[in-house]
Amino acid sequence: MSRHRLSRKSRYIAWSAAGAVVVAGAGFAAQTSMAAGTWPAQKTYTGRAFDTCAAPSLSAMKAWHTGFYGATAVYIGGKNRGCAQPNLTKSWVKSVNATGWKLIPLYVGAQPPCQKSANRERFTSSTAVAVGASNAKDAVAKASALGMKAGSPIYLNMESYDITDKACNDATLTYVRSFTKTLRNATYRGGLYGFSSSSAKAVATATNKTDLPGNLWYALWDKKNTTTTDWPWKPTQYTGHSRGHQYMVNSKETRGGHTITVDRNAWDAPVAIIG
Repeated sequence: MSRHRLSRKSRYIAWSAAGAVVVAGAGFAAQTSMAAGTWPAQKTYTGRAFDTCAAPSLSAMKAWHTGFYGATAVYIGGKNRGCAQPNLTKSWVKSVNATGWKLIPLYVGAQPPCQKSANRERFTSSTAVAVGASNAKDAVAKASALGMKAGSPIYLNMESYDITDKACNDATLTYVRSFTKTLRNATYRGGLYGFSSSSAKAVATATNKTDLPGNLWYALWDKKNTTTTDWPWKPTQYTGHSRGHQYMVNSKETRGGHTITVDRNAWDAPVAIIG
């Protein structure tokens, strides 16, 4: 994401070194099947979205609401979140939503034990379940405090790691499953952000699909505004409005007198339910 932990160069190196959720049909049907009658309807946005490290000011968000972007990702929490969020309050969320923006909640949870970059929180194979559950409970509390209601998605930010390291990959998938299951038990939809060559690939290609996220946001910096033509995996995976694609990073843009460096995303997936 936009320099929340890694520089563009460092992120590219991590992406390249890593090697290059999901069931057939609409994401993971199991995500809502356990309590299908009690789940709020998914709120879907299809179009361009941007993410940036710190939530912009309300005046910037109003100036940027020109129709080019319709949604923005916001870092709602996590010990590994790289930027302070002075603007990100319940009042900001309500005002931005009233302006017409859709919001994409993003949580920077604990990171894998084999990851190269510095992290304030990691999990291990022995702590993956407990840390995943604890992180998810915190993510739900943070989302709820911002006015993002049950039924909203929360996207887990999982940066690059060596998915060929079996022990590390197994621990990571255990953590992701625990995080997602805990979200589901609280009636929040699970999602994951990761590189198409690393964490997103690990989730998309996992043989055991149990408790993996129902929405996949893949980083593939090919500058193609699509969630279909460059989709790296089986076309039957994550259909039914369950995909996001980060296709360009560190784009310095000015709208209405406000300049922000953003990452661009093609979006066809759930966004927050505000209330």
